[in-house]
Amino acid sequence: MKKKLPFIAVVFPLVCMLALFLCMPVIGMVLSSFQTDTNGAWTLSNYHEIFTNSFFYQAFYNSALIGLFSSVLGLILAIVLCNCLLKLSEKWQEKITVVTNLVANFAGVPLAFAFIILLGNSGILKLAFPHLMTFNLYSWRGLVLTYLYFQIPLGVIFIYPAMRKMKKEWIEVSDLFGASRSFYWRKVGIPLLMPTLGSTFIILFANGLGTYETAYALVGSNINLLTTRISALIAGDVYARPNVGSALAVVFFGMMVLAMILSQLLVRRVRRTSL
Repeated sequence: MKKKLPFIAVVFPLVCMLALFLCMPVIGMVLSSFQTDTNGAWTLSNYHEIFTNSFFYQAFYNSALIGLFSSVLGLILAIVLCNCLLKLSEKWQEKITVVTNLVANFAGVPLAFAFIILLGNSGILKLAFPHLMTFNLYSWRGLVLTYLYFQIPLGVIFIYPAMRKMKKEWIEVSDLFGASRSFYWRKVGIPLLMPTLGSTFIILFANGLGTYETAYALVGSNINLLTTRISALIAGDVYARPNVGSALAVVFFGMMVLAMILSQLLVRRVRRTSL
């Protein structure tokens, strides 16, 4: 027991912090979702309103759509970027991966402000290239473009180590036996990378689905997204409904957990079929 005391002394504060900053807010959110906004009585009306109101349906649809588009495009471009990165020298690969880690963490309001300076109504690039005047940053296309800025580096962080483990000799052997590159990627490369690609896609999808600051700074409430709708319900200045917002956040949390479980099941199934 004396040998375990230093370990307990270190772990106990971490467990307390986890309970205070993660577990207790989740428990409070779940309990609040079953209460009314007026007198705090227990009810299921919050969930009934979420699943019957078309406005909330639109928020779910828009968030899923922006998350799907940004994750698919980000995954494809990350694969292309990793393939190009592996053709460089070790020195340049290390430098670019360091920059990639920095770019992946550059999001939120600073990222939206940077895009406004570049591609806003009076942005630098629009003034320099007049044909870009037709591009509207404060729209779906602008939102997807902004999301890609941090989705692609995040995808590279997860895919690059897996692609680096793939040996060049495998491609040389397939060329020696007369197999095409498409055959190699279809039969060898993609099956080996499929677990990593599946988990990376889920991470990118969850990241795009849960982004709040960038979307709010760019489009505000012009595009009905799930994160901005939860914020408006909980911290709205005019018409705040925190209990309905808590119910919406619980449903959102359930969607994220379900997506993670499905991704793990998919990865395990792919690994079994590839062995």
